[in-house]
Amino acid sequence: MSEIPRGAAGRAARLASLPLGHAGRSARGLGRRLSGTPADVVNEEIQRRTAEQLFTVLGSLKGGAMKVGQALSVLEAALPEEYVEPYREMLVRLQDAAPPMDIEEVHTILARDLGARWRDEVQIEDTPVAAASIGQVHRGVASDGRVVAVKVQYPGADKALRSDLRQIARLARVATTWMPAMDIKPVTDELLAAADEELDYSLEAANQRAFARAFRDDPDVVVPDVVLQTRHVLVSEWLEGASLSQVIRDADQDVRDRVGQLYFDFLLRGPGRVGLLHADPHPGNFRLTPDGRLGVIDYGAVARLPQGMPPIIGTLVRHALAGDSEAVVAGLRAEGFIRPGIKVDADDMLAYLLPFVEPLGTPTHAFSREWMRAATKGATDLRAPEFATGLQMNMPREYAMIHRVFLGAIGVLSQLEATVPTRGSMERYLPGFVDA
Repeated sequence: MSEIPRGAAGRAARLASLPLGHAGRSARGLGRRLSGTPADVVNEEIQRRTAEQLFTVLGSLKGGAMKVGQALSVLEAALPEEYVEPYREMLVRLQDAAPPMDIEEVHTILARDLGARWRDEVQIEDTPVAAASIGQVHRGVASDGRVVAVKVQYPGADKALRSDLRQIARLARVATTWMPAMDIKPVTDELLAAADEELDYSLEAANQRAFARAFRDDPDVVVPDVVLQTRHVLVSEWLEGASLSQVIRDADQDVRDRVGQLYFDFLLRGPGRVGLLHADPHPGNFRLTPDGRLGVIDYGAVARLPQGMPPIIGTLVRHALAGDSEAVVAGLRAEGFIRPGIKVDADDMLAYLLPFVEPLGTPTHAFSREWMRAATKGATDLRAPEFATGLQMNMPREYAMIHRVFLGAIGVLSQLEATVPTRGSMERYLPGFVDA
């Protein structure tokens, strides 16, 4: 296993032993205005109460809207500080928490899927430890004595998720007005296509088993084994540790650097080792285990890459770093990122892409919210020079999930504010990045 920096191991173990969940900060009454509380403090409390309402509304929807909330929580690092600060804490909470369903409803689902004697298979705690877009998780004990995580899908989650995603797809045309450099319709098409797989826990169990086999006894990554599953219930070994949300809030710099490296490397390693890319990169799906490894859960969303990561990705990044704008445009056109007949200034295209490949130009890169805001400015700013020439990127469907995963990963690394040896990782794990 890669060595944790001196002094970080103890802190990592202590952090990993913290209870899961969010240490909420209760709002104080607005009546403090009457007791002479400064106006800026009162304003902060109003903003926090508004954020709490936003969290409750998004969380209670539990379908596509919850997924949008989770995506926003990952990408909040790209938003202007004056907009996101009051809502950052609530957005991060959306990464691994939502209002739960009643325990009686949970028991009904377990009886339906596992049979009337379901308690012979697993005993669960009544209070869920996590709740997300289509299901919630309870800690339990399997019949063989193993501590397990029992994921139970919400009743009607299939209809709710598909309905929400169809509504989101209808907004794709509107969304281009605030992200004009990207045609996002293929992204929404990909989300709709992936919904059926994510809703079927039998498929998720197969994905998880594949990752568990591939990473068994890995020194840096741990994947819990599946104990049993039905279409709506998935029981896995319990994974101790602190979520990345906790690491973001509480960890020292050396721990955050270490976790950032493990996180980035895992996403790159998956396609070559398993033929699958873990496609849900938000922090609620990752743990820092007490022994310093990266624990990975939730395999409902994957990109199937049986031949590994497409080498053209590494090749295009290499050309961009070398400043070969013509080779970049030729490669993008060949892969469908630039539509036939669209004229593109090669230098403008390279200038647009360079902020995104900057972390690979040096041995290490210090991710931060400030860096991400600067890097993504060209994708959303209508005043950017490239839009004067009508530059717009297409997103081929076969690349949509890969793009979504690594954009989300960059957001998480920026929240971690981790310094990561990204170039070395790409050289080891990304085909095409090193010129043969």
